[in-house]
Amino acid sequence: MVLPLPLAELERLAPEAPGAALSAPMAPRSEMEAWLALLDGRSRADVLHLLRAPLLKDRSLAQQMLRSWAGQQVIEQLGDMIEVDDRPGGAAVVQTLQDLLERQPQVTALDLLRELPSDRVRIDVDAILSLARRWRRELKRQEALITQLRRLPLAGAPPRSDRPEPTGPAGSPSAGPRAVELAVSHRRQPLPLEIWPASGGAPRRQWVLLMPGLGSRPDHFRWLSGSLASRGWPVVVLQHPGSDDLAVRQMLLGERPPPGAEVLPTRLADLQAVLAAGTDGRLALPEGDLVLMGHSLGALTAFLAAGLEPEPGLPRRCERALEDLPLTNLSSLLQCELDQVDLPLVQPPPRLAAIVAFNSFGSLLWPRGGLAPLPVPVLLSGGTLDLITPPLREQLALLAPMHSRRSRAVLVEGGSHFSVIRVEGDGDGADLFQLGEELVGVAPLAVQRALLSFTVDFLEVLPAAPSPGGGASGPAPEGRGLRPQRYRDPTVLAHVLGPAEARRVRRSLR
Repeated sequence: MVLPLPLAELERLAPEAPGAALSAPMAPRSEMEAWLALLDGRSRADVLHLLRAPLLKDRSLAQQMLRSWAGQQVIEQLGDMIEVDDRPGGAAVVQTLQDLLERQPQVTALDLLRELPSDRVRIDVDAILSLARRWRRELKRQEALITQLRRLPLAGAPPRSDRPEPTGPAGSPSAGPRAVELAVSHRRQPLPLEIWPASGGAPRRQWVLLMPGLGSRPDHFRWLSGSLASRGWPVVVLQHPGSDDLAVRQMLLGERPPPGAEVLPTRLADLQAVLAAGTDGRLALPEGDLVLMGHSLGALTAFLAAGLEPEPGLPRRCERALEDLPLTNLSSLLQCELDQVDLPLVQPPPRLAAIVAFNSFGSLLWPRGGLAPLPVPVLLSGGTLDLITPPLREQLALLAPMHSRRSRAVLVEGGSHFSVIRVEGDGDGADLFQLGEELVGVAPLAVQRALLSFTVDFLEVLPAAPSPGGGASGPAPEGRGLRPQRYRDPTVLAHVLGPAEARRVRRSLR
């Protein structure tokens, strides 16, 4: 069904003020009024008020979003559900929005329809309903994931590291990091780092290099870096100017476009510069095997730094993925934008022992092999409320093709994409995005404690890093590893899966 929209009737029917009352429905005098009469009173009021409500409230932010690759993809896909002169109107919608924002601070749906360069505009209701059905089906699959996870025959023992924090001056995670600025050739300003020396626990064979995600800052991860340091693992935390919290703050103020996949070459250069500075003596890095850790975009940076390259055919896969307007998997937009980016050739870090990836993604980049080509164990984690990197399509899809005895995924019920970056006290209004529980998820600090426990368990039984010749640089413990299990405390239920369990869950939800 394609719904005709007589603009004059819409302007007559829609109230001028957002709070204006609607008169009781009268006998329909037109096709439009007949269609509206089929709706209940509240739905009819919502539709008509929506026509006058601002689509874009902040001119500067809206202009920056429209200039971004991801923003244009979303608007064009939505716009193609509007026919302008009997043709898909995506491009016309984008251009009209840009023109309107040059002249006025806000844009309503009626403004947009009035300014489209056509006397005949139609909305493809069938396409909208089809898209809504696909979204609903995807959300139901994510709900069914919880049922399938609970059916897995997993042991219920708690993690071995479910124990109090080390205490005393040497073991206190409050000792804090050392701030360092490293001069790098690819940036005008020095690269900020946090270095957490090991402050307690037994000496460890590995050290950790941690990369925050898009819009994050190092102190979002002090629950992790400080706790690992207190258990004997030195940690170096990178800050990536241009895709950190300052960059997102500038985007929200309309001062710059939103950062996207174009920042990945710079992030990879940051990582390589830090490792090179450690090799040539300009930076005192810890000794031992390297564990790369990252959240979201930081996790993707770790995969690419370890030598993974996108599988052939990304443009075709993205064409299909973007047709569905992936609001239930927003990472698809960033993955597809990667096709527009020239990634540098990278040399995997020497003595790489493992990767720990929080809220990771890459299903469009590696749809067949997943993370199987990686020569090291991987620990993935995700939350069942995550619509940015949904666990079924992202973490489990990447784990399932692997044959590693040690690689695992931790899926936390009620966890979200933002659980790991909630800082204690941010709920009082200090956080950048002012995220509520519906986005941060349930009990984020408890989620962090569970993820810390499993991360420690994973690290404690890591074998030595593979040598450049392909063999291990030291003896690897046989038959050990973080075992698949189920963890429950009063606020958190988490499931630890290996590749076999990931394959089983994915088969049950096809």
